[in-house]
Amino acid sequence: MTLQMDLPTADEYPTRKAPEPALLYRQDPTVWSGDATGPFTAEELSDYGRRGYTQVASMVDAQEVERYRAELKRLSDDRALRKDERIVVEPTSDEVRSVFEVHKISEVFSDLVNDPRLVDRARQILGSDVYVHQSRVNYKPGFGGGSFYWHSDFETWHAEDGMPRMRAVSFSVALTDNYTHNGALMIMPGSHKTFVSCVGETPEDHYRSSLKSQHVGTPDQASLALLAERHGIDVLTGSAGDVTVFDSNCMHGSGGNITPFPRSNVFIVYNSVENACDKPFSASSARPGFLASSDTTPAGR
Repeated sequence: MTLQMDLPTADEYPTRKAPEPALLYRQDPTVWSGDATGPFTAEELSDYGRRGYTQVASMVDAQEVERYRAELKRLSDDRALRKDERIVVEPTSDEVRSVFEVHKISEVFSDLVNDPRLVDRARQILGSDVYVHQSRVNYKPGFGGGSFYWHSDFETWHAEDGMPRMRAVSFSVALTDNYTHNGALMIMPGSHKTFVSCVGETPEDHYRSSLKSQHVGTPDQASLALLAERHGIDVLTGSAGDVTVFDSNCMHGSGGNITPFPRSNVFIVYNSVENACDKPFSASSARPGFLASSDTTPAGR
């Protein structure tokens, strides 16, 4: 009789394991589907594959934006929610920074994450059914919204959540106008083709501090400088209702907001049902479910 043993998943993207940072070639496609049918045109898919992101203007109409803004305000004004671990406040104030697992907290946002305008595009890119790996609302209020340092989301999802492959895509739905001066999202176009292996072991319960200000799992300055020189930096401005779609390994970040103009967005991560998370690759235990869902029920079904 032959005993069958579970073998560990091969780590194609080692990070937080070596004393020096490294730049590694991407081992996965950006667009997984061979079928170009769907909301995106073949040209849009090709552009997404090249840059690692695309923007869809006015995907959400003005009436919907107002509905989401009202729900956003309701959540931020709910003092009882402040006791919930899914609510993160700014490190220097009592202002709400993020609300995680927002589709579980709010029926309004549950409808959004299952909206075919988003889900069908995610399926088209990832070549399979998708589930919600993470959802959140990001607030960046005027006069004090904090920055988000340069990072690849996949680095964290791989190291701390156990996401095996770069087969996830993020949708950022703008609820406010995005200007160059109010902390707009910045992306290094084409950076998704290079994985930056970071240094520093993952501390126990790292998520508690990293949600407010991340240090472990952020790329070194030399790697960032090289990627910026190679690819440049795009500042993604636009209007409320626009949607930015970007690859899990895009190098991105945003500055603080010292203007009077707030910047808020709904952030939804769709992962392929064929890329479900397993054991973390560089952490002793997985992050809680509100950051990395273990429920792989297909979205929009």
